[in-house]
Amino acid sequence: MPREKKQSSEAAVREIRRRTRRRFSAEEKVRVVLEGLRGEMSVAELCRREGIASNLYYRWSKDFLEAGKKRLNGDTVREATSGEVKFLRSENRELACRFTDERRYFLSESSVYRILKAYDLITSPAYVLLSASDRFSQPSRRVHELWQTDFTYLRVIGWGWYYLSTVMDDFSRYLIAWRLSPTMSADDVMETLNEALERTGVETVNVRHRPRLLSDNGPAYVSKELREYLAERGMMYTRGRPYHPQTQGKIERYHRSMKNVVKLEHYYFPWQLEQAIADFVAYYNNERYHESLENVTPSDVYSGRHREVLSERKKIKRLTMQRRKREYRAAKAA
Repeated sequence: MPREKKQSSEAAVREIRRRTRRRFSAEEKVRVVLEGLRGEMSVAELCRREGIASNLYYRWSKDFLEAGKKRLNGDTVREATSGEVKFLRSENRELACRFTDERRYFLSESSVYRILKAYDLITSPAYVLLSASDRFSQPSRRVHELWQTDFTYLRVIGWGWYYLSTVMDDFSRYLIAWRLSPTMSADDVMETLNEALERTGVETVNVRHRPRLLSDNGPAYVSKELREYLAERGMMYTRGRPYHPQTQGKIERYHRSMKNVVKLEHYYFPWQLEQAIADFVAYYNNERYHESLENVTPSDVYSGRHREVLSERKKIKRLTMQRRKREYRAAKAA
């Protein structure tokens, strides 16, 4: 090897080692993780550019996820640690609602925004999402009026692709049933529907209309077997317009949210992937506040207690405003 090339190679190695040893601030870690989640470049390319090992990136990604689920400690949001605020930078809506529910002290989204702005944590997204209508032209009005179903795929290292079949209640966005299998056939759809029917008990209840099923035009959904299966159970069937996934927008959006979390890890056995999906489904149904549901969880709407939750929030807001007025008058009098 020529002397000049050897010296340049050694200099490059020294530079990588120097950059690896340097300490990254919380803002830099968030920036690197978000760039990886956007998918504009591979994780390997991103790690080479930043001069970090790939396992360090995945550790930051895991910390980012765990910190996003943390609950704030202390008497006010301003007493939260800077690390929690930094990792919760994009969760001002959910943070405000969670603080109101758990601390029983009203905090508006604008207040959370101002606090995060003070930390210089409010940034513009580096991508543009597809705009859509505010509401569906014919929205469902009750639980079990319409079910959405769809397949998505995830990879298990050494095993290949596995397909996730899910049934979601359209009105509440509650995930009723899901099934992970190595195939994507009508039998898999029917097995998922059997589980959904068993869990909900709609077959044993004397109702005028069974849930209507909405899906795309995949081979499993246009099969004769599925059509006969639904006819035997008195369920109507609706398929979306070809090449128009927005018709099943709710379950498509769930798949994106789920993959953003589940794909942060590698899975070497199908049971590991199943456990990760089960954990996210429990979080999505019972803990995650949904903006389209007036910031309540899908389980709140599915069980019919969302009106109670919203009423309690209004009460907390009223009491908080009264308390602030008293504190303001006391401070002025002093």
